[in-house]
Amino acid sequence: MNHIFEFFLDAYQNTPTSQIILEAVAFVFGIASVWYAKNEDILVYPTGIICTIITVYLLYINQYLGDMMMNFYYSIMSIYGWWNWSRKKNDKYAVPISRTNNKEKLIGFGLFVATMIVTFIVYKAFDYTLEIPNYIDIVTSGIFFTAMWYMATKKLENWTLWIIGDLITIPLYAYRGLGMLSLQYIIFTVLAIYGYRKWKKSLNNTHLTV
Repeated sequence: MNHIFEFFLDAYQNTPTSQIILEAVAFVFGIASVWYAKNEDILVYPTGIICTIITVYLLYINQYLGDMMMNFYYSIMSIYGWWNWSRKKNDKYAVPISRTNNKEKLIGFGLFVATMIVTFIVYKAFDYTLEIPNYIDIVTSGIFFTAMWYMATKKLENWTLWIIGDLITIPLYAYRGLGMLSLQYIIFTVLAIYGYRKWKKSLNNTHLTV
């Protein structure tokens, strides 16, 4: 057990206290955001915005450009999602939980591919030497970009993409020495599994009552 704690803490030996505090704040608000998402609570967005803005800064100073760009996108998409989730029609929320249709699947795949291409271009534009972790970063960027769009439109499949992306990101952040963020993604994975099950149950119940 001590080895696990040492693994997560050793990376912070030479990290400025202010950066550790910011990462801890992002950790708390990130967990809160996924918890609210699981419960289909609109507070997913304000908590998520706080988390992503802090994370953008942390990733920028550590020069992880792909992840930084994704978290900047999360901040923008959170504003859209906040608006979309809060829309009402006849005193009922206008956007219910649903599955993706064939058109939305194609759009999602297009977003996945386009995001990877853009992320690759961003790395090249900054003359960044690409290594294996960066290529993994490019793939997860595509996954998370699409997942965020599906979440903003309340598609059940957003949880599947979060789970896949989270499982890839856990060892990636651990390798980079971002122990708290790696631990955060472990918790994200657990919550995403619960989120999928809860949204699916809600969707099934809706179909039974229609």
